[in-house]
Amino acid sequence: MSPSYPKAHGLLDGKVALVTAAAGAGIGYATARRCAEEGATIVVSDKHERRLAAAAESLAELTGVKPLAVPCDVTSQAQVESLFEAVEQAHGRLDVLVNNAGLGGTAPLAEMTDEQWQAVIDVTLNGTMRCTRQALRLMIPRGCGAVVNNASVIGWRAQHGQAHYAAAKAGVMALTRCVALEAAEHGIRVNAVAPSLAVHPFLAKVTSEELLAELAAKEAFGRSAEPWEVANVIVFLASEYASYMTGEVVSVSSQHP
Repeated sequence: MSPSYPKAHGLLDGKVALVTAAAGAGIGYATARRCAEEGATIVVSDKHERRLAAAAESLAELTGVKPLAVPCDVTSQAQVESLFEAVEQAHGRLDVLVNNAGLGGTAPLAEMTDEQWQAVIDVTLNGTMRCTRQALRLMIPRGCGAVVNNASVIGWRAQHGQAHYAAAKAGVMALTRCVALEAAEHGIRVNAVAPSLAVHPFLAKVTSEELLAELAAKEAFGRSAEPWEVANVIVFLASEYASYMTGEVVSVSSQHP
């Protein structure tokens, strides 16, 4: 049984927060909603323009404020630069970046093509790097800010057919730790969450019921997480309640190394 949806406590009052891959019904959308509910002015981005526009409309209905929505493919440095320029032009600064963009897939390595490997790495790891780099260029002159990356427990443990995704997510974890050291001298924090199974309609559509049930049974609570439960931890890491946390990868699950 899932817990009740949380009440807001103003954890991000006055902050400007950007969430990538925020269209759809997964962790990105849930995070954008929770950031807005906690008082942040949000900017949402996604590669899929139609779904992004729908997500912005939905967020406006739920929160009363329509967010700036900027299409962006994180595999393109030019589009990433345009995204952050749009944030700066609209709001004058960026306080929080949530790197949620990622790409999955299943293929044994012996059957995997270079294109499959590169696609997952470019979105999940390189995209996180590109957005983090651009965020730091806005945050460093101000001497403050928080970056929260979406990693995965697969970055710690093995799973059949997931060599590319596991390598990308392990890379996100290592990137988080290294950038945290570089950013600390500028008053900027960089952390990550590592969810395991957070079920939403799209995942349920592309994953068999048998596999979802098998994965859920491995969880301490015997169920998958709600996307907003992962979003709650992201909001915490973005907030001043985590003011002395940096370089951490927080498992949103009982699964950790």
